[in-house]
Amino acid sequence: MKNNIAFLCFLMLLFSSCSPKEEDISVVVNFTHHWNGKVLSNQDLNQLKFTTENGENISVEKLRYLISDLSLTDFKNYHLINFHENTGTSLSISGLAENRYHLTFRFGFSDQDNTDGIYKDLNSVSFGVPTMLGGGYHYMQFDGKYRNDNNDALGFNYHAIRAVDNTDPDNLKFEDTSFEVDLGSVLITNNAKIEIKMNLAEWFKNPNTWNLNELNTVLMPNFQAQKIMRDNGKTVFSLGIVN
Repeated sequence: MKNNIAFLCFLMLLFSSCSPKEEDISVVVNFTHHWNGKVLSNQDLNQLKFTTENGENISVEKLRYLISDLSLTDFKNYHLINFHENTGTSLSISGLAENRYHLTFRFGFSDQDNTDGIYKDLNSVSFGVPTMLGGGYHYMQFDGKYRNDNNDALGFNYHAIRAVDNTDPDNLKFEDTSFEVDLGSVLITNNAKIEIKMNLAEWFKNPNTWNLNELNTVLMPNFQAQKIMRDNGKTVFSLGIVN
């Protein structure tokens, strides 16, 4: 009898020490950046080496974008990914339980969360939108150069915000152009790593072929351009390696 009790105590000790405890699991989410299958690094910046669906050669000089409401956590959250400065490309999450999760997040802020001036860290890095366009925050700042029809290298500012029609400055009309990204089911185990991939080429091609000769700068007050960005952005993100 004593031997049975001792053996039972041993089993309880074994399982309690070897199995991850509820809400003890840590996860790292890595954001990687690609151009139609080619992985981008900082060595690819400032080079006219990528070709859009419309045929323009472009460079990537600056890329930072905002995600919010990542579904692996239970509270409202946001995260700024800054590719060109290599900050924010990894996000650590702790306090999870081993389980299968449905992974979703929002590109940008919903209107409910897009309140002007309330996020001090975003204010400090000039991620806000001017009051004349309704305030709030950028969803993305993607800057570079492109070769135009005359082969001149000119700048572009592919900046995504909440779409605003400012035809009447005293009566701004808005459309929420943030969108949810659904990456499906992922199994979370202890020390898991999840890759979220952004294909920059998709911003220029699907479902709308983007013509940089026509749409290159001053896009923030362009109501129709912002809606096209939203539509093209829905194919930009995909789930990479989960291990």
